[in-house]
Amino acid sequence: MSRSDPARGDSPSLYTPEQRARRDSSIWTVVQGVLAPVQFLVFLVSLALVLRYLLTGSGYEAATLSVLVKTGVLFLIMVTGAVWEKVVFGQYLLAPAFFWEDVVSFFVIALHTLYVVVLLNNFLSPVGQMAVALAAYLLYVVNAAQFLLKLRQARVQAGVPA
Repeated sequence: MSRSDPARGDSPSLYTPEQRARRDSSIWTVVQGVLAPVQFLVFLVSLALVLRYLLTGSGYEAATLSVLVKTGVLFLIMVTGAVWEKVVFGQYLLAPAFFWEDVVSFFVIALHTLYVVVLLNNFLSPVGQMAVALAAYLLYVVNAAQFLLKLRQARVQAGVPA
């Protein structure tokens, strides 16, 4: 079975039949399916708190705590995602099907980590700290969009209506 037919303009399949079977039978697929919307909800709440602080000057502690919670959830989903990738593709990161998503994820993690370093070392003012958080959140949105497009691609290739 060919993974794609470039003559027809097909994009490569995300999964071989064996990979799809491993994906469908793995508990890590369920874990990712639960953590992804939880992370997005945490992001939305945190974004609102960060913007509230930046617009009003109040609620710094709540905004800070929310960014730390978002960072924790991000690390959890990234670690479990690496395990999922190992189960499905045989490698923890940078499997060809998710290479660019993983690359952008590294930058998302780096910016969230930078926020924690800046916070703990008081390197920037509270407004500067929140600017770092917003930069991390912007890149998180790009990364989330990558994964949503990949999910859509997988559903289309599996014959599931998008």
